[in-house]
Amino acid sequence: MRRVVYGPRSSTTVRKQRMTLESNAIQRQTGEPPARGERMTGAMAVVRSLDALGVTDVFGLPGGAVLPLYDTLMGDEHLRHVLVRHEQGGGHAAEGYAAASGKVGVAIATSGPGATNLVTAIADAYMDSVPLLAITGQVFSHLMGTDAFQEADIMGITMPITKHSFLVKTAEEVPAAIAAAYHLASTGRPGPVLVDITKDAQEGEVDFVWDPRVELPGYRPITKANSKQIQAAAELIAEAQRPVFYVGGGVGRAGAAEELKQLAELVGAPVVTTLMARGVFPDSHPQHLGMPGMHGTVPAVLALQESDLLITLGARFDDRVTGKAALFAPDAKVIHADIDPAEIGKIRAADVPIVGDAADVISDLIAAVSTAKLGRDFADTTAWWERLRGLQETYPLGYAETSDGLLSPQHVIQRIGELTGPEAIYAAGVGQHQMWAAQFIKYERPNAWLNSGGAGTMGYAVPAAMGAKVAEPERTVWAIDGDGCFQMTNQELATCVVNNIPIKVAVINNSSLGMVRQWQTLIYDGRYSNTELNTGHGSQRVPDFVKLGEAYGCLAIRVEKEDEIDAAIKLALETNDRPVVIDFVVSADAMVWPMVRQGTSNSDIQYVLEQAPEWEEE
Repeated sequence: MRRVVYGPRSSTTVRKQRMTLESNAIQRQTGEPPARGERMTGAMAVVRSLDALGVTDVFGLPGGAVLPLYDTLMGDEHLRHVLVRHEQGGGHAAEGYAAASGKVGVAIATSGPGATNLVTAIADAYMDSVPLLAITGQVFSHLMGTDAFQEADIMGITMPITKHSFLVKTAEEVPAAIAAAYHLASTGRPGPVLVDITKDAQEGEVDFVWDPRVELPGYRPITKANSKQIQAAAELIAEAQRPVFYVGGGVGRAGAAEELKQLAELVGAPVVTTLMARGVFPDSHPQHLGMPGMHGTVPAVLALQESDLLITLGARFDDRVTGKAALFAPDAKVIHADIDPAEIGKIRAADVPIVGDAADVISDLIAAVSTAKLGRDFADTTAWWERLRGLQETYPLGYAETSDGLLSPQHVIQRIGELTGPEAIYAAGVGQHQMWAAQFIKYERPNAWLNSGGAGTMGYAVPAAMGAKVAEPERTVWAIDGDGCFQMTNQELATCVVNNIPIKVAVINNSSLGMVRQWQTLIYDGRYSNTELNTGHGSQRVPDFVKLGEAYGCLAIRVEKEDEIDAAIKLALETNDRPVVIDFVVSADAMVWPMVRQGTSNSDIQYVLEQAPEWEEE
């Protein structure tokens, strides 16, 4: 069994789960054994357990080792099963469902290659702390270890990328395993949990009794922070002349956006939101400096680099934010709050380490800072804000017009955001279009921005958007994808058409693997080794994305002129009887700026090619 110390979850959900745990504790004190229940198969027990947990939607693809479960699913009136076209798509759809709604996403696959096709999505969920319940079928228990047909040790394969895994060999084990897996996925630091169920366990019988009591020795996530650490943090905040809130995805997972806004306004310090935290703090707020990191805004990168105090909430000091870690924020003291104690001190030593749920920690900090303000003066941050405002004026986010007459990808993405608005959900693939979507769409609320941050998984956007639309059917959902990413999972458009899931897909088609091509331009002297995809302008157009979209039953449009952009986006927004695919033919020469080259100091940030800001000398 893996070490089980994990990070934040929606604060509302956490509170409900605490109430459930308290209720379970009372039940345990009675000592009364569960009553004998209805006789059913293990497969039916899986479905009944999911029903009891309040699960309403699952994504999956059947196969031999999971046929008993699928036979039971056919007769269930409570669970909506969405038949995907590839198990990776099912896993990403469950991720998108979870990220958009705060609920646990559920994906089902058969044994062997069905289960291994889920591995990418499981790894993705693990890196980004997404609550995911993966249920896989396994060969008959007496065949395990014999290299039976479609046998794979999925527990062994996924051990490093799950919070925990359960192997179920008998029908009697099913309810407890499903209850424990759901509990693990959704509490503490959320993440993926695997339940691998043999075929004989699905076919066997059990007297089903739903007992939500979960006994997991050693699993005790800390949610309430140490009061002394909270007081120490408040003292550092009071003394800091150049403080900055470094906010990560954990604040969003904890459902703590409102608490964050209150604390930030109380302290008056600038706020930067990482790629995974976009929308957790409103872009329109005057204290927001944007996204830090490799492709962050100059003011956000500087705020971290020149700070004397990092108020780090639900972030993990990953390399895309810090650059070369030894040179990151050299003069800053660090407050680091996270529900996963393993993250604290892993990369950067913390002067004040705080273990706890982000919503609770921030609420405690609000109280402590409010009290401190009554008894003392806080340091003057006027000069700090003057420095940052000057950088905002000098180095705003922007882009150069293309020189080849093709569309500017930044302009396309900006118009999608402006015409659609902040109530929509935007899911991105990985690469240049991901960075542009993070930069040029304005995010005003949490759960509006979905992407693969930690793993950087190409193919994430379309199925994640599909899952988000299932979870939030009243919201407009865009998949902003690259022509490379789109070709990895576009078969899920068939799933969308058949199941009436009308997502919008914007293919930012530069006919290449854009981010790799950018690095080849900047680092490898323009040697474009195997990055041309032949999908866009002046190429064979293999495939032709308009014909592909039409073949799947979508409304498909190609946009090649700037005066066609708005009309195409508006038509997509008006079309809700089927998915829409727009092939935006953009310039391959467009690059993502600003940029910090991998392995260098954030002080070496380039605003545009061959132009770097002048950094303040101490």
